[in-house]
This record gives sequence, C-alpha cells and structure tokens, in this order.
Amino acid sequence: MNEPAPRKPLSRLDESLLTGLPPFSRLERRQIRTILDQGTVRRYDAGIAVFDEGAPAQRFFMLLDGHIRVVRVTPTGEQVTALHIPSGELFGIAPALGRDTYPATAITASESLALSWPVRLWQEFVTRYDGFATETYKTVGKRVGEMNTRIVEMATQHVEQRIANAVLRLANQNGRQTDEGIEIDFPITRQDLSELTGTTLHTVSRMLSAWEKDGIVKSRRKRIILCDPHRLVVISEAHPTR
Repeated sequence: MNEPAPRKPLSRLDESLLTGLPPFSRLERRQIRTILDQGTVRRYDAGIAVFDEGAPAQRFFMLLDGHIRVVRVTPTGEQVTALHIPSGELFGIAPALGRDTYPATAITASESLALSWPVRLWQEFVTRYDGFATETYKTVGKRVGEMNTRIVEMATQHVEQRIANAVLRLANQNGRQTDEGIEIDFPITRQDLSELTGTTLHTVSRMLSAWEKDGIVKSRRKRIILCDPHRLVVISEAHPTR
C-alpha cells in the first residue's frame, strides 16, 4: 500500500471549511477553530485505503474534498462496494455504530482531502457541540436506508434495473451538469458498478454498451455521463419481463 502524502499544516486551514457542513453548521467560529486544532488533515492519492475493514477504529474522519468508496469483503472473499461517500460527510464513524473496529474498508475513488480526529474525542464532540450528534446520527440513518434499498433491489429487481438505479443514485449524489449531460463527478469503473450491483463485469459492460448505442449514456475511461436521464429512470422502474 502506498504511503499517504505528508499532512498539510493545520494553521493553513480556515474555519470556513467546516462552517457549512451539517455536523458543525450550528457552531461558532471559535468552536470550529478548536475542532480544527484537535484534528489532522491529510491528502490521499486515488486508490488509497484510508483504513481497513476490521482494523481498530483509532480515528474518525470528515471528507473535505474527493470521494470515498466503502468496500466490504464477503465470507467467500468477494469484494463488494457498499456505499460511495461524497465530500462534506463524516466517515469511519465506528463509535456511532457502537463498534471499536471499522466495519468496512474506505478507499479513495479520487484524490481526496480528509480531516480526522482521535476516537477518544468522539464523546466530547457528541456532548459538547450542538448539532454534532443529531447530524451524525442522521448520516448513519441515511446510510442504513441506502443499504436497505440496495438489499430490496437485489432481491426484487432484475440486473438492468439494478444497474440503472445505481447509476442514477451516483448521478444524484455526485452529478454535475455538462454540455453532454449529467456527469458522475468522480472516477467510476465498470468493475465498481459490478461490485455495487452484485453482478458481473461482463454484464455491466454489455449493459453500458447497449445504453451508449441507444444514446442514454456515454461511457469513457472511469467516467459515465447520463445523456438521457429520463430514459434511465424508465428502465429503473420497469417491471421485470422474466
């Protein structure tokens, strides 16, 4: 595993980095300064594991820039992408789940910048800072909801629907408007989509190629653009024919 790049001095980080983020949005600038001074900021190249599944949860994190893939390994050794985390969200929040180890591996999907704090500060943040606990548990609830939705999709939808729903969800969370359509604004490979939807790389490649031929998406190296999102919505809501 590559070593992360050296940390950037905290003195260069301004309080404005946290003022608009939900866990800290109710705090005064002096409180945010205190929080920044207790943390460590680190820049990671793409493809770096910030922490590994099962490792002791020594720190919790706020993603300031970039994207994180949350990956789990099944009992049979298969790698499954459970979630994608956009910038502006907490991750590695094992204490919120009542755990002392990380339940999954966090891998940078693009170059990323993250703040982190020792896990011993978790309880202090929860009790001392207004809104931190409320917003943190909203985040946990949202992610549990996303996982439940995926479980239902796996059990009830055919593969084309699952892939369409995954692409739409990523575009909704991380999309940016371009001249060609809505681009998922971080590198996403066909292998990533196969892990996210519980299907094979061959099936994902075949589906994206068919959609590209129909003008629904454009698929480039690690990039997906939704050219006709409405047609993708129709596919995602279609009733199985088999």
